[in-house]
Amino acid sequence: MGKNVHITPRPNGWAVKSAGAERAAVIAPTQTAAAAIGRQMAINRESELFIHGRNGQIRERNTYGYDPEFSKG
Repeated sequence: MGKNVHITPRPNGWAVKSAGAERAAVIAPTQTAAAAIGRQMAINRESELFIHGRNGQIRERNTYGYDPEFSKG
C-alpha cells in the first residue's frame, strides 16, 4: 500500500499532497479538481484519500485497494 493522499486548503487553491511529503504534488484551483487528481493518485497507489474542509478537518475519506477494516467480518 502506497502513501496516503491528502487534499488540503491553501490560500491559492487546494493542495494535493502525499502523506509525509514536504511539498504538494499539485495546487488545483478548486477542491473538486484537487479531489479528482488525488483520487487517481490514491487508486494508482492503492492507498487512502483524505479530503479536508476549509477548516482543516477531514470531511471525506475513501480507501482504494486493500481495506483491512472491510475484510473483518
